[in-house]
Amino acid sequence: MKVEGSVALVTGANRGLGKSLVELLVASGARKVYAGARDPAKIGIRGVEAIKLDITNAKDVDAAARACGDVTLVFNNAGIAPLGTLAEDASLQIARSVMETNYFGTLRMCNAFGPILGRNGGGALVNMLSALSWITIQPLAAYCSSKSAEWALTNAVRQEWQAQKTLVIGVHAGLIDTDMVADFPGQKTPPKEIGARIIEAIEAGREEVLADETSRRVRAGFCMEPPTYLSTPVLRAT
Repeated sequence: MKVEGSVALVTGANRGLGKSLVELLVASGARKVYAGARDPAKIGIRGVEAIKLDITNAKDVDAAARACGDVTLVFNNAGIAPLGTLAEDASLQIARSVMETNYFGTLRMCNAFGPILGRNGGGALVNMLSALSWITIQPLAAYCSSKSAEWALTNAVRQEWQAQKTLVIGVHAGLIDTDMVADFPGQKTPPKEIGARIIEAIEAGREEVLADETSRRVRAGFCMEPPTYLSTPVLRAT
């Protein structure tokens, strides 16, 4: 599908990749762009419509669906990445929090906007996943688990929406140069580069985006012996 002339909604649009996506959509000629954030006052991009949208809040999501009934592109970008292991009691609270946002929040958005995309001709849904959908690192074990679940969700929604001709895209990337990973070492890809590859994938009709070298390397590692996902890399915050 063409981004030019589309009507798009981006969650988590106030900073990082979400902000870059909004800017790229405007530059690519989208007819209208809804920029969703918990605090819409933080959306400082001209020519977009800021909306209040906390994807963990059912009332917010329902209100957004009522206000954005003309969307043809939905970007599930909002997410959190709390630090913590899984082998301790405190991890239950961390795991519930990250699953509520990254998995259930994304599912809630799919439930709300799937019928809208269908009525508007199919369109496209983009779920921002991660190279960590496929491997687990410390101290982001809860985040990795949530992204694995979100990857499975993305694959399921793709199958369920075939009849309504909605393109469902899963985007995998390593470290993106945003506030979320500011304290982690390693090579980071500028968010505008990731956003540009997502736009390219939409227009090419690709269902999976390996947006950087890290994601391509991890994906290829599935065929290694032993496979990449059995390794135990450690990523430490500074």
